[in-house]
Amino acid sequence: MSSPEPIKFTDGAAYERFMAPWSRSAGNLFLDWLAPRPGLAWVDVGAGNGAFTELLLARSAPSSVCAIDPSDAQIATAREKLSANQVELSIGDAMALPYEADRFDIAVMALVLFFVPDPRKGAAEMVRVTKPGGLVASYTWDIMRGGTPTQPMWEELDALGIPAARPPSAEISRFEALKSLWAELGLRDIETRELVVERTFADFDDYWLSMVVSSPTGIVGKLSQAEGAELKRRLQARLPASASGAITVHASATAVKGRKEV
Repeated sequence: MSSPEPIKFTDGAAYERFMAPWSRSAGNLFLDWLAPRPGLAWVDVGAGNGAFTELLLARSAPSSVCAIDPSDAQIATAREKLSANQVELSIGDAMALPYEADRFDIAVMALVLFFVPDPRKGAAEMVRVTKPGGLVASYTWDIMRGGTPTQPMWEELDALGIPAARPPSAEISRFEALKSLWAELGLRDIETRELVVERTFADFDDYWLSMVVSSPTGIVGKLSQAEGAELKRRLQARLPASASGAITVHASATAVKGRKEV
């Protein structure tokens, strides 16, 4: 099989099955850690279908929220559940945000920074649009230490000799890389934290539909019937099930936050 195609999130409904529940679990821990006061102006960079945006609306009582993503399909899904008076939704590039400088109290990236081709440029844009004294924060799956929810699938594909697509900037998920980048951008009061989450699937078929069939790589459609059957067999053998057949999978993320100089 040829080199894997880049991961692209273009199906909002599939993303809802695949990653949104994980995003909400990690997002809750992230917001607990940020502990923002109410009434702040937020920008959610790489908002996808709005899973994290919904969460911050429900929990953080913002004065305003702007959410941006490069996928028109993802933003279309977000528009179905987020009203225009709640969130200003835009299609755009994390490395060239369409906002004026010093506009927001908090700039966040939820599970996005390792997808940005130039993470430094993306983080620098977050800093640019944040007010002096404002907060710049991000969390990403801890890919380099096997913390992503897709790790079981990736490892079994690797074992079959089938290249699985990884985020292009996976190295930025390291704590050391995040702290170094935040410091390089002149942020102060830098802190990091590990976010550990889990997700329980009703049975293996639920896992297979959610984490494999709904994967943005569309990997199942690219496998032969025999390869697909072998991947399914390997994953089912690997993932322990409870007496009821439920499967619980764990994941971990690396989070970073810092304040813009006044």
